[in-house]
Amino acid sequence: VQLQASGGGTVQAGGSLRLACAASGRTFSNYRMGWFRQIPGKEREFVAAISRSGSNTYYGDPVKGRFTISRDNAKSTLYLQMNSLKPEDTAVYYCAATYESSSYDYWGQGTQVTVSS
Repeated sequence: VQLQASGGGTVQAGGSLRLACAASGRTFSNYRMGWFRQIPGKEREFVAAISRSGSNTYYGDPVKGRFTISRDNAKSTLYLQMNSLKPEDTAVYYCAATYESSSYDYWGQGTQVTVSS
């Protein structure tokens, strides 16, 4: 499956952004999906994950209550709604997919999110 992330940009603290990840090449609904982020020089950090149907979601502690992951299987698209953004949310955000393994096998190219104070 090929993944293309979009929607990044620059926003002031307290603002919102919505990221999208368009999937192609395989049946999107067969894959569990996730969002990760990375700051240069630091390890990649788990942000959120969603089950194949969308009925189960999981979040990293830093984003709980502020970010919402969702998916539209009919459109083969994954979303990340980010509210109440903080400067520490600044990072490159990646979408990822896994078919059956516990680790993610497919990664998008990343989209930059910058939150100014």
